[in-house]
Amino acid sequence: MSDNFRSGFAGLIGAPNVGKSTLLNHMLGEKVSITSSKPQTTRNRILGVVHREKAQIVVLDTPGIHDADSPLNRHMVDVAMTCMGDVDLLMFVIDASRPDPRSEELALKGLAKQKRPVVLVINKIDLVEKAQLLPILAKWQNVYNFSSMVPVSAKHGTQVGELLHVLEELLPPGPPFFPEDSLTDMPERFVAAEMIREKVFRLTSQEIPYSVAVTIDSFEEQAEPPMVKISAVIHVERDSQKGIVIGKAGAMLKKIGTSARMEIERMVGVKVFLKLFVRVEKNWSSDTKAMRRLGYE
Repeated sequence: MSDNFRSGFAGLIGAPNVGKSTLLNHMLGEKVSITSSKPQTTRNRILGVVHREKAQIVVLDTPGIHDADSPLNRHMVDVAMTCMGDVDLLMFVIDASRPDPRSEELALKGLAKQKRPVVLVINKIDLVEKAQLLPILAKWQNVYNFSSMVPVSAKHGTQVGELLHVLEELLPPGPPFFPEDSLTDMPERFVAAEMIREKVFRLTSQEIPYSVAVTIDSFEEQAEPPMVKISAVIHVERDSQKGIVIGKAGAMLKKIGTSARMEIERMVGVKVFLKLFVRVEKNWSSDTKAMRRLGYE
């Protein structure tokens, strides 16, 4: 390994729904963080490892920073704020097309306590006219002393290569933290649970997503024939939500299962047998004991 190799941790922070998870997945070229058009999709810290010729960038995707009014919300904001102190540099992601002044203000308060480099990532530039970018850059230039400002479209990959180059330049010299074939430190069973939860987000109605958690009861790898057998539980807060997730004659649950299974198969590289159950866990998102039991510690 060359003496000028660089490595370090880069945190992704910002308001809900600014495209942090989409950006991480594009940086990796693989999906490790679930995405949705609905806010607050990411609930835990997700780690992705970007391998470059002369650098390794370990990216931490975090939940959106917002006004927290419930135990689950507070857990998510705590995860994001803690990340700020655990990394070598930060990416503050904003939405060029839809600013969120209150959440941006909360994030800036956290950044004010930091001494590490911060890169402003102006995402969703595909949704605004080029002429609108200059005023956005000028505004943020006066708000904080950013190390760099990079406009990107995470959805289309526009300027993501430029962002990676900027991050690489800001990293400290050092050896890689992870082997060359590592994409994440998350176990496959965690990523599988997240993939199932994403399908519930994407396929069910407006009232469901925030009330859903997914736990894996069993994750068994079979050698002959090569197969992974997964048994998972989708937890909802009300009986009416259970009915929506199951659907008429089980149609929605089957749709969720088929869609999740195909994605999990791409991750594990073998056939997957996925069994899904739906369980009502009344008001779990406002019960700290239930949250711990469902993996939100």
